[in-house]
Amino acid sequence: MATTAALSTTSTTGLGLSGLSSGLDTSGIITKLMSVESAPQTALKTQLSSTTTYRTALQSLNSSVAAIATSAKSAAAANALSSFTATSDTSGVTATASSTASAGSVSFTVDRLAQAQVSVTGTMTAWPAPADGTTTPSITLQVGSGTAKTVSAASTNLDDVVAAINGSGTGITATKVAVGSSNGVPQYRLQLRGATGDGNGFSVYQGDTTSAPALATTQTQAAQSAQITLYKGVAGAEQQVSSTSNTFDDLLTGVDVTVSAVSTSTATINVAADSTAATTAAQALTSSLITLFSGISAASAISTTTSSSGTTSATSGSVFTGDSIVRAVNDSLLSAVSDAVNGTSPSSIGINLTKDGTITFDSSKFAAAMASDPAGTTAMFQTIAGRVASAATGASDSYTGTLTQKITSQQSTESDLTKQISDWDTRLATIQAQYTSQFNALETALNSLSSQASYLTSQISGLTTNYQTSG
Repeated sequence: MATTAALSTTSTTGLGLSGLSSGLDTSGIITKLMSVESAPQTALKTQLSSTTTYRTALQSLNSSVAAIATSAKSAAAANALSSFTATSDTSGVTATASSTASAGSVSFTVDRLAQAQVSVTGTMTAWPAPADGTTTPSITLQVGSGTAKTVSAASTNLDDVVAAINGSGTGITATKVAVGSSNGVPQYRLQLRGATGDGNGFSVYQGDTTSAPALATTQTQAAQSAQITLYKGVAGAEQQVSSTSNTFDDLLTGVDVTVSAVSTSTATINVAADSTAATTAAQALTSSLITLFSGISAASAISTTTSSSGTTSATSGSVFTGDSIVRAVNDSLLSAVSDAVNGTSPSSIGINLTKDGTITFDSSKFAAAMASDPAGTTAMFQTIAGRVASAATGASDSYTGTLTQKITSQQSTESDLTKQISDWDTRLATIQAQYTSQFNALETALNSLSSQASYLTSQISGLTTNYQTSG
């Protein structure tokens, strides 16, 4: 923000007489004159300060309303409150349920776990030198029936070979394992591991094609998929299901099952609605609205101050006192959350309108409603959430929101006031220079008159003396 030019009795030429001849406190006089001259600028600064305070408060409110719009849209979405939990009766089996799950159960045995092929080379100090005499060996990797991929190592150094294999993108990883030394020379084996699943067995060739000699390795573990058996022992129903990993995605719709131990005993997964999660979601939205209503109320309050004698009192408003736009935002959100839905009051699911112009949320009542009528309660709450989302978006939309447009207007006003204040800086500097020049001219004139008076006094004194002598 621009600032008022500093007051001084120094002239634009750097000369300041400051009452030398007149005896006047010209510095103080100019200060008082400039105080009067700067009154319009002071008023502009006060207006700018209050405008900035108001705009800042609007931006804070707008951010809160925008956050409510986002959470309300999520709450209004399909399956937003359709939360389920999946439990297992076996320690070697776990399950997780998503919002697309539905109540149900399934039983199975775990026949085998998924594992990766693991192969190790014989002991070596370096990768076998290429037959063509080069020092950058080519290595071809073949996974299952997929397309083979050839990579080149920077050298026969085992670290370079490991880096080439690990960077191949084939899912095969290599690890250098120290296995002692021979005649003082360190010895190593390369351990190669692929991805889990039946189709992820691999072969490694010492050349740029699969026709090259295969790398001599010993397989310590074969690749295999995990397998479970559903409805075991039930004729016509028994079914084996496999997965390349130990997680069976969507074994039930929206339910992922992970196995960690083989067992001939039957494991059962149960999926049930989670009313706690739905209540938590409803609590989150209503709490954000309660906080918003409370904040608007506090920022719209009128306070009264009584003098110490108790004879006089003064009232003052807050930043949003009497603000029709903020009041409209508050009222639209309050109506959205508290108006009836198809003739039924939201209080039936624990959302209560208070006489103070806000709401309360009874989580126990909401949970009870979800337990007795999950579909109806969900439909009512999602309707309310949709209305809240619409009202909040209407206020906070980044282009058309009523709060957004008001903020833009205030920013324009701030820019205009800042320019006016800056213009006043220039004007006041000119006025101060004029006052300083005028007072300097006055002091100069008075000094000249004083000199003339002294000269005349001297001349008159001389004439008087001469006259008396001649007489």
